[in-house]
This record gives sequence, structure tokens and C-alpha cells, in this order.
Amino acid sequence: MIHAKYGFSISVLALGLLLAACSAPADTPPTEAPVAETAAPVAADYAAVVASADRPEADRENDINRQPTAVLALVAPKAGDTVLEIEAGGGYYTELLSRAVGPEGKVYMQNPAAFDAFLGDSVPKRLDGRLTNVTYVKSDFDSFGLPDASADIVTWFQGPHELWYRPEGAPEGFGDPEASFAEIARVLKPGGVFVAIDHVAPEGAPPTTGGDTHRIDPAIIRQLAEGAGLTFRESADLLRNPEDDGLTNVFDPAIRGKTDQAILIFTRP
Repeated sequence: MIHAKYGFSISVLALGLLLAACSAPADTPPTEAPVAETAAPVAADYAAVVASADRPEADRENDINRQPTAVLALVAPKAGDTVLEIEAGGGYYTELLSRAVGPEGKVYMQNPAAFDAFLGDSVPKRLDGRLTNVTYVKSDFDSFGLPDASADIVTWFQGPHELWYRPEGAPEGFGDPEASFAEIARVLKPGGVFVAIDHVAPEGAPPTTGGDTHRIDPAIIRQLAEGAGLTFRESADLLRNPEDDGLTNVFDPAIRGKTDQAILIFTRP
């Protein structure tokens, strides 16, 4: 009798509660399918890179003066990065950068064509059948031929002073200073890093010192970089040598390999 008497009312009530539940907002948002996360590129183990057993022996002999593990930590190349290495010479750092960015990364190894005379066959020997992520670029410093914003890192080790060097047969030099730094800024990605290392000339020395003793006042590098729109981030004393007075030609046996060197780090906004 109770069911007969109240059955209709209870059914209506139950239906109303069901409709209310369907129309009310859920307490929690609906569960979405998980989105696959892409692992961020990680920095290489720079000590392991330097310790690679198959590095050329001549490179290893230079490690004590060049301190590559600490320098790489400042540059901070990561797996997959693209690096433009200006004035790479015979490729001491090309070897290390190639390993640090890994097979998914890329290194543009740049030298002016006029360097061929003293580089000899060092570059082909370095690259032949190895370092497959390296592309050799022959160009002046103010015209790399790379796309805009294509490099995560640009390095110029022991080199900005060369902008004022005039070797025999190259009276115009290797590039206009202001245009060269503008070119660095052009190829860097926003947030990209430019690292310059060079032999130190006394404070206030004219830029032409670069063509005489192969040194430069670090203030000139900073002025040119900031003039091209780069932001100064920091300097490092890693390669400083207070016993070097900054006056001797860097190729003089008395100081070669032990010069006072400045490290300046910039970013592109």
C-alpha cells in the first residue's frame, strides 16, 4: 500500500534529481587525454666530452692552457643546438662542440678563405669521415651566408682582433668590424648566446693593436657587440693571466699559449 500510494511521487522526485544532476556543473573538469611531453635538451657532460678517447693527441696537449671543460660550461651547448663557430682555425673547439651538441645538433665551422694558406690540410683532416654534424663555411666575418636567427650559440675564440689584421694578399681584411657584429646578431636566435674570447691588450689600446700584436682591449668587443644590439651578460676570469703585460705579440714563444685572455658573454634580446 505504501508503494502504491507514493510510487508516482517518488518516481517524479527521482527523475527531477537525475535531471538536476545532469545539468549541474561537474565538481571537477572532465579528464583529458594526457599530452606527451618532449624532454628538454640537456647539457652534455663536458668533462666526458673532453676526455673522449678518440680526440686527437695534439688537442689534448693544448687542454692545459685552454681549459676546455670550464669554457664549455660557460658556453653551455646542449644536445640539438646549432652553433656558429667563427674563426674555428684547425678545429680544436669544433671537435668539442660537435660532440657536445650531438647528432641532432649542428656546428658551422667558419674561417675566411684567406686562412687556407696557413691552415694547410688541417681542416680536411679534422673533418674527413668524422664530425658529420659539422658544415665548413668559408666566408669573411661580415657575411656568413646563414639564415636569420638560425644559431643558438655563436662563438669567436681568440679572434675578434683579426678584424684589424691585414695579411699580405688581403689588404681589405676579413670584414668590417661593425658589419661583422651586426652579422653575429642577425644569425643569433632571440635568447641566443654570443661568447667572445680574445688576447688582452692594455686598457685604452687602439683597435689596430689587433693587427700588430694580435690583441684587443676587451672594451672594444663590448662596444661593438652592444652597438649591434646584443646585451652584455657577464665576463669570466677563467683565462686571465696577470703576469702577461699585454704588450708582447701573442706568437712570441715567451707568451704563446699563456696570454692573458678575456671572456665576454652576450645574449640577443
